[in-house]
Amino acid sequence: MNRVLVIDDDNYICNLLVNYLKRNGFEAEGAMNGSNGLKLFTKQKFDVVLCDFRLPDSDGFKMLQALKSKKPLCPVIIMTAYADVKTAVRSIKAGAFDYVTKPIQTEEIIQLINRSIDPGKAQPEDGSSFMKGFITGKSRQIQEVMRLVSVVAPTDLTVLLEGETGSGKEYIARAIHYSSKRKDKPFVPIDCGAIPKELANSELFGHIKGAFTGAINDKQGFFEQARGGTIFLDEVGNLPHANQVKLLRALQERIITRVGDNKNIKVDIRLITASNEDLVKLVESGDFREDLYHRINGFKINIPSLRERKQDILEFTAFFIRQANSAFDKDVSGLDDSTREIFLNYEWFGNIRELQNVINRAVLLSDTDKIQPDTLPEEIRYHYMQAGNKKKSSLQRKGIPELKEATLVTEREVIANALIKSNYNKSKAAKLLNIDRKTLYNKIKLYGINPESHPRD
Repeated sequence: MNRVLVIDDDNYICNLLVNYLKRNGFEAEGAMNGSNGLKLFTKQKFDVVLCDFRLPDSDGFKMLQALKSKKPLCPVIIMTAYADVKTAVRSIKAGAFDYVTKPIQTEEIIQLINRSIDPGKAQPEDGSSFMKGFITGKSRQIQEVMRLVSVVAPTDLTVLLEGETGSGKEYIARAIHYSSKRKDKPFVPIDCGAIPKELANSELFGHIKGAFTGAINDKQGFFEQARGGTIFLDEVGNLPHANQVKLLRALQERIITRVGDNKNIKVDIRLITASNEDLVKLVESGDFREDLYHRINGFKINIPSLRERKQDILEFTAFFIRQANSAFDKDVSGLDDSTREIFLNYEWFGNIRELQNVINRAVLLSDTDKIQPDTLPEEIRYHYMQAGNKKKSSLQRKGIPELKEATLVTEREVIANALIKSNYNKSKAAKLLNIDRKTLYNKIKLYGINPESHPRD
């Protein structure tokens, strides 16, 4: 069993990756800083290292040098924020196997680790496990999308997916692939926004040894890796013009050439692209080639945002809670009534991806069987409170209702009033609010309520 060392000072990301890797057939250890990471690396055998570029006591360059000095053949993958992509490129030239940008996509990590351990034997994803591992929802909008998927999947048409960030474009692309005649061949996803301009040709089409500084071995590009299968170019509008020209040639002639080589290589792939921008507008502004747009727009599917399919929110929520329970060894059963109201009324600007991240955080922080508002990120609570300010609360027309009827904008006031009415007896206040005392204590702490200096329990 292959062993992975994760070095990241963000406790949430570190634990998430370690647990995910363990559930996917790896042994994994985590370290919160460079010093502890190097100690683990020295004492134990690891097949690959995932290392954050920015650490409290080091950085990616220093860590790379230290790790390689101890075990030169162990591949190191740098994890970095999008703003640090240029430094990640320098890391590759300094000997890193590759880099991945945050927010981390766990499926991408698995593929990258497999490639780093044995580039020739990166395991293709199993279609049946993929289809079991996610849900589509039952809304009319997404059912129409899945109908189009079933129509276009058996063909070899190029597909263009348009939709907001986090709306599930890659999932739809995978669904097309695993419903096609190419399902037993590789599915290769590529985030065009994360590929630096100077490395794009090498990443897409490969290079030969000596093609540029740092090219110490021949390398297959994504097009060769996907032979017989499907390439998914996410955020295709981010490709620079020079790379758009080469992509157009590859699609028209089904031929690629590695950087530094003059040998033509035939490739048989299906192309699916995606964009969160209107590519027609990019064509009109001159930022995207019109001939390439028509080449990739063989069959367009628009992916609805989560706020357009709100009836699917609770189904996704239940699914992500089950996943998070497994990852964090928790036993959360669902949402309390206040959180349920927030989920159904929040706009979910980051769509399904944001929902999953929020649930992961909430499950990790929950100390009750139901997710409560105090485990949600501040920006979601604030947004909901702002929306609540526009409505006349029914609480103003009642005395002190059960707490589950309160919105976040009035919850603090309701709790304070209950404490006053019960003469600061927390047991009585909790009874008035129809919650248990532990929940009341948590909310008193959350809202910074001063229960006076003479609480009576």
